[in-house]
Amino acid sequence: MAAPAAVSSFPSSSPVAHRPQRRLPAAGRRTRTLLPPARTVASSRAPLVVSSPPPTPAPAPAPGQPKVDRSGRFCSPRAARELALMVSYAACLEGADVVRHFDRRVAARREDGYVFNKASLQSYNFMSFCGGPLEVATEEEAQKLMNQNEKDSANEAEVLSAPPRLVYNNFVLRLARDMLVAVASGWDQHVEVINKIIPQYWKDEPVARIIELCILHIAMAEMTSRGTPHKVAINEAVDLAKRFCDGGAPRIINGCLRTYVKDHISNGPSQPAESKA
Repeated sequence: MAAPAAVSSFPSSSPVAHRPQRRLPAAGRRTRTLLPPARTVASSRAPLVVSSPPPTPAPAPAPGQPKVDRSGRFCSPRAARELALMVSYAACLEGADVVRHFDRRVAARREDGYVFNKASLQSYNFMSFCGGPLEVATEEEAQKLMNQNEKDSANEAEVLSAPPRLVYNNFVLRLARDMLVAVASGWDQHVEVINKIIPQYWKDEPVARIIELCILHIAMAEMTSRGTPHKVAINEAVDLAKRFCDGGAPRIINGCLRTYVKDHISNGPSQPAESKA
């Protein structure tokens, strides 16, 4: 798969393939957050300020769509999209083909002595989004929030860096691979469209926008190659942006994808809606 015109070169190593990094180098311009950032407390007087609110409790699984299956592994389409995004991001950093990178990661052997705690899957929250500043009244309350965030962040890191076969069931692995096949087959065509609809400042800093570009590729591939209803694909892309991108990205991605649907997809027969995670 050729690298997109908007991303001409990438570093030689991937922080996602083995151990997800909490911060993504942005070509010397700025530091981007890959996973929900740690909450930090300002050194000013009370009320103290925490950089973002604590994650909301994980919602109860919808009837007929449990978060984990009987084997204790993730089984939802949302999990497949997150996996596809991680692999796409890592492949872009390496300049590798997304499908080959996925196959290599799934087939990788576990390290000797590696033990994965499946209980961490029950605590993982697909709907944990970053937010704005939060005021707290006491230092103790701020410390409690920071400790909880560190615990949640460590849990996310353990889940996202674990061997995929321990985390995702066969349905999720197949769906994620199918998404990546669709991404690869439509890559060049979608690059041309993306370059027309993204803001100029994204074009000026493409390496700092790899995650956003990957989200757009996945959503476009879902709509064009897999027949995912437009509303579902856009909503899922926006949720991914809320989890892994900065504050303005979800709104921009929503606008870009709506423009894509309006200007670049011909009206065809509607597809049955896919259940959300």
